[in-house]
Amino acid sequence: MSFAGFDIDAFLAGHWQKKPLLIRNPWADWRNPIEPDDLAGLACEEDVESRLVIRTGADWSVEHGPLAEARFAALGGAPWTLLVQAVDSHAPEVAALIEPFRFIPNWRIDDVMVSYATDGGGVGPHFDQYDVFLIQGLGRRRWRLGGMCDAATPLRPHDELRLLADFDPVEEWVLEPGDILYVPPGIAHEGVAMGDDCMTYSVGFRAPARSELIAHWCDHLLAELDEDDRYADPALRAAANPGEIAADALARLQAMVVDIMADRQAFARWFGQYSSQPKYPEADWRPDRPVSDAAVRAAIAGGAALLRNAASRFSFIRQAAGLSLFVDGVCFDCEGETAALAESLCARTRIVVDAGLARSAPAVALVAALINQGSLEFADPQ
Repeated sequence: MSFAGFDIDAFLAGHWQKKPLLIRNPWADWRNPIEPDDLAGLACEEDVESRLVIRTGADWSVEHGPLAEARFAALGGAPWTLLVQAVDSHAPEVAALIEPFRFIPNWRIDDVMVSYATDGGGVGPHFDQYDVFLIQGLGRRRWRLGGMCDAATPLRPHDELRLLADFDPVEEWVLEPGDILYVPPGIAHEGVAMGDDCMTYSVGFRAPARSELIAHWCDHLLAELDEDDRYADPALRAAANPGEIAADALARLQAMVVDIMADRQAFARWFGQYSSQPKYPEADWRPDRPVSDAAVRAAIAGGAALLRNAASRFSFIRQAAGLSLFVDGVCFDCEGETAALAESLCARTRIVVDAGLARSAPAVALVAALINQGSLEFADPQ
């Protein structure tokens, strides 16, 4: 899926992480991908992350899911908004909304959050630390955008929401079904539903914080280190002053830390595994019965199509010989025709594997492993 007339290069050069962009309905035939009742049903499920934001005057309150089905009937007339995370993991039609934005690398894509709001509903003026494409699904929403914010921007006191203390909008648009608004990180914005049955799809992107990368990379290294790997100074000379930490000792100590942290190949492998971990790792998508290599071989030879699990994350890093494929936190080293297969799996959500790969034991083993960990499945015959 792609947008006719949308200049990707111009967007990346002029707008990505620079300034907002309004895209009036670029879809060939826009259809709202999920009904409000189905969204409310997801919010009632235990394993789905959801929030209910209710506005009373100038105040907002937040309730976290799972929500009782009767809660919606008891909401009354105050404007409210239901937000459900990672709906793309549960609804293929919602997952399809990501496809036009695949010019951005897989590892940067987070999820599709879906909101439903009654007239006047919203979550207040705020800013996000990530890029987002806001797709209007049903109804109309008025978006007001302000200036750039950062950690020093004053916020209102609130335990659940990061509401701006001062919001001075400089742009305003009303989005109709199918319209898209791109908002870069840090830009103040507020969306308010104009009428009931307002649905918005937020295609969000990940931007790891430096502190997050350092913390998790160090945790990984610590788990791998041997306690016997210790400082040594066999060429030690008598100290002129026992209180001095000598320059050569500092150099050796710093090298003990820096050398291992600067291992680019080790970092790349760790980051591939780290960034491909599922958003909700506790979810178990494995098949009831493991599939055998023989069954996979027969399916590939028969031209069966493979489907990626919408909740799975696929990416790869090129190596001197082939590539390393990362799927849901697991690394698979691939060479030759298996590497080409891995690239195809990362590029498309549905592929028909070359029937000739049924004769490749490594390719068959890769597909079987991905199916058995719940990342792939064979499509039902049409």
